[in-house]
Amino acid sequence: MKIVFQLKVYYFFKMLGECTELSVESIVKTFQGKIKLHAITDQIIDIGIRSLPLISITAISTGFVMTLQFGLGLEKYGGKPYVPAVMALSVFMEIAPVFTALMCAARVGAGIASVVGSMKVTQQLDAIRVLGNSPVEEIVAPRLIACLISFPILTLITSFLALISSCVVSTTELGLDPFFFYQKIISTVTLHEFYSGFFKSYIFALCVCLPACYYGFHVREGTKGVGLATTKSVVTGSILIFISDFFMTKMYWIIEAWKQF
Repeated sequence: MKIVFQLKVYYFFKMLGECTELSVESIVKTFQGKIKLHAITDQIIDIGIRSLPLISITAISTGFVMTLQFGLGLEKYGGKPYVPAVMALSVFMEIAPVFTALMCAARVGAGIASVVGSMKVTQQLDAIRVLGNSPVEEIVAPRLIACLISFPILTLITSFLALISSCVVSTTELGLDPFFFYQKIISTVTLHEFYSGFFKSYIFALCVCLPACYYGFHVREGTKGVGLATTKSVVTGSILIFISDFFMTKMYWIIEAWKQF
């Protein structure tokens, strides 16, 4: 049992190391100008625009539910006027970046792993190498750049839609004035809170894209391996999102505490 655990830890850190190599090589290829612009735009359409319906439904539903839960819960203690402030901080710092990343891990991560895995099974990756091209340049880099562009924009859209739906519930169900809701958001959220959530979206983009490419490159056992790689990419991406979110949140509060001195 101990040996199995040690092997799992070894392969996990091996995956992290190879994902780091993929990211470094992708950045180098990008700065060398070897990435085709149309490849990036195609991936932005697939990763960003086609994720909008899923992201929109998630944001609106989350805004409805969280506002209702906070409002009815705080109403018992006379804290209903604090709902806009609580929702604004929750949405900008946690809900928008994390939920956006999780939805994209399920859709985008699975899609990348299945596409790359299918190319591995059908020997298209070998054909790219035979032609003298790099699979990282042709496959990984465009998807990584597209994720780094799309995730922050999707996070902003999620924040906007979640707060709009929260305002609707606050007005119709809790009896709060919409102008009061708006004023509380403006007075509560500072640029530090906004940037903390916005910065997380870049890290989450790496957590989703790189493991998906890694598992796609390491597919074995034919089509069965493609399905397994897809599952692993979603699970690993979700785990990395939660782990990195904890450390980034801890870092944020350490920096805030340091500023007080």
